[in-house]
Parts: sequence; structure tokens; C-alpha cells
Amino acid sequence: MQDDTEKITIRLPRRFLRNIDALVRMDDFSSRSEAIRMAVRDMLYARMKEVPEKVSEMKKIEGAIAELEETEAVLMKR
Repeated sequence: MQDDTEKITIRLPRRFLRNIDALVRMDDFSSRSEAIRMAVRDMLYARMKEVPEKVSEMKKIEGAIAELEETEAVLMKR
């Protein structure tokens, strides 16, 4: 095992474990740990790609809200 790994404890639904065990039995993975590491890695890669897009979208929304608030303030002064 690699030196930069750390042991953790997680709880998973039994149905997830049954599916992981099936993949291990079919030699898709050598162990539950390997399967879970790969799943976490894939999730992190996917999510990290989404973060900049979400930040950009949030900035657009915040800009639109600020613009709307400015317009409301101008209209309320009339």
C-alpha cells in the first residue's frame, strides 16, 4: 500500500457492498478498497471539472440579482 494513504471508516448501504463484491468477484477490482478508491477518484475528477462552471454561473446570477436590485432602487425613488 502507498505511504500517502490513510485508513478511514465509512458506512455504505448493503446493496452497494453487494455490487462492489460482485465486481471484485468478476476480477474487475482486486478488493473493495480498490473499487472504492477508483469510485472516489472518478467522482473527484468529475466534480472538480464542474466547480469552475458552477462558480462562473453563480457570478452571472449574482450580477443579474445586483442589476435587478439597482433597477428596483431606481424605480422606488420615482
